[in-house]
Amino acid sequence: MKIMQIYDKFRECGSVTTDSRTLKGGEMFFALKGENFDGNEYALKALEAGAAYAVVNASSEVGTAAAEGRLPSDVSERLVIVEDTLKTLQELARWHRSMTFVDGKPLTVIALTGTNGKTTTKELIREVLSVKYKVTATEGNLNNSIGVPLTLLKIDSQTQIAVVEMGASHPGDIKELVDIALPNYGLITNVGKAHLLGFGSFEGVMATKGELYDYLRRTSDMVFLNVDNPYLCRMASERNLQSDPERPYSLVLPYGVEYQGCSALPADADNPYLRISHPEYGVISTNLVGSYNADNVMAAIAVGSRFGVSLEDAAKAIEAYVPSNNRSQMTKTGRNVLIVDAYNANPSSMDVALKNLSSVVAERKAVMLGDMLELGPDSQSLHREVVDKLLAMDLSLVCLVGKEFAAASAGIDGILCFETSDALARWLQENPLDGATVLIKGSRGTKMEKVIPVL
Repeated sequence: MKIMQIYDKFRECGSVTTDSRTLKGGEMFFALKGENFDGNEYALKALEAGAAYAVVNASSEVGTAAAEGRLPSDVSERLVIVEDTLKTLQELARWHRSMTFVDGKPLTVIALTGTNGKTTTKELIREVLSVKYKVTATEGNLNNSIGVPLTLLKIDSQTQIAVVEMGASHPGDIKELVDIALPNYGLITNVGKAHLLGFGSFEGVMATKGELYDYLRRTSDMVFLNVDNPYLCRMASERNLQSDPERPYSLVLPYGVEYQGCSALPADADNPYLRISHPEYGVISTNLVGSYNADNVMAAIAVGSRFGVSLEDAAKAIEAYVPSNNRSQMTKTGRNVLIVDAYNANPSSMDVALKNLSSVVAERKAVMLGDMLELGPDSQSLHREVVDKLLAMDLSLVCLVGKEFAAASAGIDGILCFETSDALARWLQENPLDGATVLIKGSRGTKMEKVIPVL
């Protein structure tokens, strides 16, 4: 079946799902196949539960049964049989994006990626643009080969701008995603050492993230560039985005904390959240923890400015934003102050989190850190670098979770190691911590948020 025919069926439905458990009725169900599941096995149940159509693989049992006429005609008519359901989902999303117009012009799509801060930046951009536009943006962390198509397929007749987050763990990932989303604008928050097991090296990280710049260079579209960041400037220069001396930013919209004469104000017990001194606005007071979020704030302001959102309105939207999902959150319990950044971790995000903790004024400081995963052959040395930074800090308590940190800190006095976050939580129940400012951070797989209830 051609994509145009599938698109007609999608327009009948208006929405898609890949999870038969979330069906409300009338959706198009895509039977995706992964390492540990096969959605094709649930296709008939999805139809029974109210899906209007089910897209299935031709090679699946249900696809074969339909092709051989072994299913009732009223069921077969609601099956869309394709060679590859994931590829079809991506093609459908690309087609829908291409067929969506606002006031007679193609829909504006902003793509963003980066090693750290992309979800927070996406949320801030959504808040700023929502002052003036109806925005469809990536929900949560749906930023991969499945999540990006699902985001695009949520675009409806009311959408005026789409903001699409893109994650990557292997070379070619961003190229695949931009070829689906067809962005008009792009933003890379930063580049750092993450997913080295997939990328192979830091240069591999830059090359893959730079695939967003490569795409926008080919289409002569615009890049929001943090010109304070030397790695991003290098990546832009290598692609001749700043090559014309008469128009040094011909394909670039520059922004930056230093570039725009701003500064992050010191945090203390009375003002624990990020505050930014802005020469044109005054002080922007956020609900974010960590001076490293200043770059994310400036990115959102830059995007807003491009689309006609005033600095005052952008600042107010940013000040009203409250982070969630264990990202740059500060929580005051009855006993401690928690800096929770437990959604993920890599060497660069760990470094800025520790620097931020060092800058916080507090009588007692503690850290609860989980392993940084997917770092490949350099994992042990990178974990040892974190341990060395911890030893140089004035900390009342250091608790590390995971095999990598255990090996990196072996034989060092004053560091407590635990196999899992559950084990650490049990220890904290038996050894309560009071009156401390505590950084909680680790890769998603370590589930460091499990220690929050006992602090």
